[in-house]
Amino acid sequence: MPLPWWLPFGTVPEISPAQLAKELEGVAAPQLLDVRSAAEFARGYVRGALSVPIQTLAARLDALRLDPSRRVVAICLTAHRSIPAVRLLRSRGFEAAQLAGGMLAWRAAGLPEETG
Repeated sequence: MPLPWWLPFGTVPEISPAQLAKELEGVAAPQLLDVRSAAEFARGYVRGALSVPIQTLAARLDALRLDPSRRVVAICLTAHRSIPAVRLLRSRGFEAAQLAGGMLAWRAAGLPEETG
């Protein structure tokens, strides 16, 4: 039986919480994909992030209409589920990275998040 494509193995490019916060203030801010569950997303997310649980990302990617000229940052809780998201995005031609340390690192840095 083949393993699901979204298992979190390996390493991918990363961006630190501080660097992401800085880039989000810029003109060409990266696009954000939060690959946690809908319940996790509702408890707190980075402003502007789209909620796309990792298990649905491959099927929904085309419908998201991401801008291929802008980087995509994948976010999860601990930077594990975002690994396969970045691999998938890069295989589709996107410049992609994961949030280093995930939402736990974002929160530890005291950076703002939305809820709901």
